[in-house]
Amino acid sequence: MHPNILYNDQIHPTGEKIFTPGQIGLLSGWGVFTTFRIYDGIPFAYERHWERMVRDASLMHLDLPHDPAELRANLLRLIAANDAREASMRVCVFRSQGGYWAGPGSDNKSDLVALTNDLQGWDPSVALDVAEQCRHAAAPFAGTKTLSWAWNLALAETANRDGFAEVILLNERGEVAECTSANIFAAKDGVTYTPPLSSGPLPGVTRAVMLAELGLPVEEKVLRLDDLYEADEVFITSSTRELMPVSRIRDRPIAPGADGPWPVMGKLRQALSAYIRRYIDDARRQAA
Repeated sequence: MHPNILYNDQIHPTGEKIFTPGQIGLLSGWGVFTTFRIYDGIPFAYERHWERMVRDASLMHLDLPHDPAELRANLLRLIAANDAREASMRVCVFRSQGGYWAGPGSDNKSDLVALTNDLQGWDPSVALDVAEQCRHAAAPFAGTKTLSWAWNLALAETANRDGFAEVILLNERGEVAECTSANIFAAKDGVTYTPPLSSGPLPGVTRAVMLAELGLPVEEKVLRLDDLYEADEVFITSSTRELMPVSRIRDRPIAPGADGPWPVMGKLRQALSAYIRRYIDDARRQAA
């Protein structure tokens, strides 16, 4: 973690004691969060992240900062304070009032904390395990990115212990939903598919960009494990990973394609990189 955090609208040293047990959201995971990729000092796809946080906060009865432009300015201040020009950023908003265990806290209905960190190093490709009954697609909170994230961390830690980088989570119908911190895609005959929101995945920002902005054939489709095993390519996406190919699911290798290593994913990766560059350039022009 970098040396400074943003707490509400003030920047503090990371080690400063500023939280209290009375901030009930910290004790119960009653809050929402999002993770940005910072490119050249700019939080990518800020508007999409904000839109998702608004949706999730409404479900969680959570007050967000009223002015997204002011929050963005505060996040840029934190990026500058940490010199985090190529980094990741976590933004959390949590309840400070309500519930049986609430106590003296910040006097706000909710509080915000943001922190930055160096980019994580990723392997060139990943192996995935599989876990059943790990998403309830019919639940009202399906796809909500809440602070109650410990079960995702535990599943990922188990997968890492067993030699896998991530784990595919199946829903109550045996459909592929997502991974613990990534969306999943399968390419077949030149078309790329990802599970629909009705299967229970998080509506990832990179996922949304791929579906709407890249001009390449990417569609939603209910997927099962056999669809992944029979795909030409499988890859995962997230804000910090961008696109990452899958080389193996459990003990079954996934072929990288007859035309070279992951040709469909390669085209999507190039298109995503161009879109990111346009976004960053537009953000710079608007700030000038």
